[in-house]
Amino acid sequence: MVSRIKRLELKLERALWRIRLVAVLPVLMSLMSSVATFILGTKQILKALFMLNSDSTLKSYIAELIGSIIGGIDLYLIGIALLIFGYGVYELLISPIDPARDGDQLGSSLLDIRDLDQLKEKLVKVLVVALIVYAFQTMITLSINTPQSLAFFSLSVLLLALSGWLVAVGHSQTHAADGRHH
Repeated sequence: MVSRIKRLELKLERALWRIRLVAVLPVLMSLMSSVATFILGTKQILKALFMLNSDSTLKSYIAELIGSIIGGIDLYLIGIALLIFGYGVYELLISPIDPARDGDQLGSSLLDIRDLDQLKEKLVKVLVVALIVYAFQTMITLSINTPQSLAFFSLSVLLLALSGWLVAVGHSQTHAADGRHH
C-alpha cells in the first residue's frame, strides 16, 4: 500500500515538474517582443537620421530630432528589459542557459539570473532607466511658459535625479553585500 501511494506521489510530482514547461510561452513571447522593440527602436533612430537631410534649424525641429533618437534608445531599453525577463524566466523555471555560464560570454552578468530577487533587481534597474529616458524625451519638447510649468519641470528633474540616485545607491549596497557574503 505504501509503495503504491509512493508511486502515485512520484507520478504526480513528475507531472507537476513537466507543467513548468508552459513557461516556454512567456519566454518566447518576451524574446519576440524584445526583437520587435529593437526593430522599432532602430526605425525610430533611422527616422531621426533621415530628418538630418532637412536644413531646418528651428528649435522645434532640433527637439523633435533629439526626441526621436531618445525614443529609439528608450525602445532599446525596453527590449533589454524583455530580454532579461525572458532569460530570467527560462533560467528560473526551465533550465540554466549553459552558454551564459561560460566565463567568456559578453553580457553574461546582466543575463545571469539565479533567483527571483536577481531577476526583479535587474528588471527594476533597466525599467527605471527606461522611465528616466522617456521622461527626458518628454521634457525636451515641454514648453515652459508659466512659473507653475517651470516649477513642475524643476520638480520632474529633481525626481529623475532622485530615482537615478536611488538606483545607484541600491546597486552599490547590493555589491557591498555580495562582497561580504563571499
